[in-house]
Amino acid sequence: HLAKQTSLRGALQDPGGCAGLTGLVEEQIRVCQQQVEAMEAVKRGAELAVEECQHQFHSRRWNCSTLQGLQVFGKVAIQGTRESAFIHAISSAGVAFAVTRACSRGELERCGCDHKIRGVSPEGFQWSGCSDNLSYGIAFSQAFVDNPERSRGIFSSRALMNLHNNEAGRKALLAHMKVECKCHGVSGSCEVRTCWKVMPPFRKVGNVLKEKFEGAMEVHPQRVGSRKLLVPKNSRFKPYTAHDLVYLLASPDFCDRDPQRGVFGTSGRQCNQTSPAMDGCELMCCGRGFRTAQAEVVERCSCKFHWCCSVKCKQCRNLVEVHSCH
Repeated sequence: HLAKQTSLRGALQDPGGCAGLTGLVEEQIRVCQQQVEAMEAVKRGAELAVEECQHQFHSRRWNCSTLQGLQVFGKVAIQGTRESAFIHAISSAGVAFAVTRACSRGELERCGCDHKIRGVSPEGFQWSGCSDNLSYGIAFSQAFVDNPERSRGIFSSRALMNLHNNEAGRKALLAHMKVECKCHGVSGSCEVRTCWKVMPPFRKVGNVLKEKFEGAMEVHPQRVGSRKLLVPKNSRFKPYTAHDLVYLLASPDFCDRDPQRGVFGTSGRQCNQTSPAMDGCELMCCGRGFRTAQAEVVERCSCKFHWCCSVKCKQCRNLVEVHSCH
């Protein structure tokens, strides 16, 4: 929902404006009121998650988009499925990522760079510069993104699944932090190196979570003493880790339109006539067949490099065949 709300800043000048944001539960409204300044970053994180999800699934039957454009979250059909697991993971990582970035850029009063990372490392370099304060971004994501699940109660299997996948998304960020360094010394020699920690690019997080999606584990609830746990449905599988995605329900095939359940079908989707994979016309169109049309594509061509320093190109118009599902 947040990804859709165009001018958050205007709406939130008055902390009471938080109550007007659609789709938030009571506890999220409280977090919003306490930290209105962070909500712009939360919105950026939601948008980032949507873009990344659509990038990762652009050639699949379920392409992470719905009729409402950016509103991908909370549709009935995909709740409890591995698609829902991916959405929760990427959203929770997106919020942690964007809030952390806002901290590093000095946009938020309550956080800045991570000053706990200081002194000399075991490798002998000096920690300095602005290390990304991911622990703050993760704590914020836990407080904000996990709230609707917590309010469902501890015995809801769906809530346990969503909380696990939210955490797996944040773990993907944490596990791929990098160290960046700068050399100091006479004419660039590395007598002294100062280093700081940075988050991975968000595309890397998307790639990691897409791999986790492919290997997601089907689980079912089991009572262990007074607690309810999600355990692998197939007892031969080894237990999953905190980094893995888990799901409770098999996915629909996403072939046929059923907007009530949030499934928009593949009719009209473009497909690749020569591919045997999921983006190929046979699989993408679910065997319904496809139509072929001519489309004009304008591209830069015959580019020449002129000394020094410009590149001049012509514009070429080509007719290409476009295939789309019946």
